[in-house]
Amino acid sequence: MPRQKIAEAVKSGRTLVSDGAWGTFLQKKGLKPGECPELWCVERPEEVLDVARSYIDAGADMIETNSFGGSSYKLSHYRLAERAAEINEAAARISRQAAGEDRWVIASLGPTGEMLVTEDVTERELYDAFASQAAAFERGGADAVCIETMSDIGEAVQAIRAVKENTGLEVICTFTFEKTVKGEYRTMMGVDPAAALKAAAEAGADIVGANCGNGIERMIEIVGLMRGVNKDIPILVHANAGLPCSIDGKDVFPETPEDMAEAAPRLAKAGADIIGGCCGTTPAHIRAIKEALNKQ
Repeated sequence: MPRQKIAEAVKSGRTLVSDGAWGTFLQKKGLKPGECPELWCVERPEEVLDVARSYIDAGADMIETNSFGGSSYKLSHYRLAERAAEINEAAARISRQAAGEDRWVIASLGPTGEMLVTEDVTERELYDAFASQAAAFERGGADAVCIETMSDIGEAVQAIRAVKENTGLEVICTFTFEKTVKGEYRTMMGVDPAAALKAAAEAGADIVGANCGNGIERMIEIVGLMRGVNKDIPILVHANAGLPCSIDGKDVFPETPEDMAEAAPRLAKAGADIIGGCCGTTPAHIRAIKEALNKQ
């Protein structure tokens, strides 16, 4: 029996829990600076599978894939562009194995690093790269594509269109915002939460939201701004474990699992339908968030 669509599950009244950080987890497993994380999907699949299973065991309703930098543009820095389809399909298959038949796989698709505004790349070139990546995710068994950490509406729209027009996968699109000195939230390209939501929804995204850049308290404010322009579309939030501070030359994320669990119900009340973690979060954070939401 096919899995229910994520958006349908949310609209039925469920508050879902997503997974947490991947990069720091892989680093603890031995990923070295300058090494391609996505290549582990074909060279060290058991290590990647262990990350995915850790979040599923913590209670996540959905799991991402080790493919954030899996575009041909990002992989070209490692001379792996020609292996993009192989790597992305492997990433989806690993998370599918961890998720089983009861949980969703939301394949991670990050920005290419190329800029439309400076004409480094054309819209068509972005579209084609994203379409190839999305097709590989579908072959690997993904249920949705999580287009994440976006700052440029133009790039996000091409990614949304590429997934919608070339696969049957659901589309999640999240942006990363920073708080300005004026107290406003903007992406690196100057996009505010309301404009980001409108553009993503108009392009066909099934679920929108925010990830990275902020702890859960600021995400409550961002979700409020998004809900101010759309009361109905499902919203996903992957918050950092607070804002990082440098200790002995290393970035440390200060929010404990208990801190995030305390705030999670307030984030849901603000309008978030799917809550997970980004930088600094661990399976312990996800387990705590799940338990807190279950008590609502």
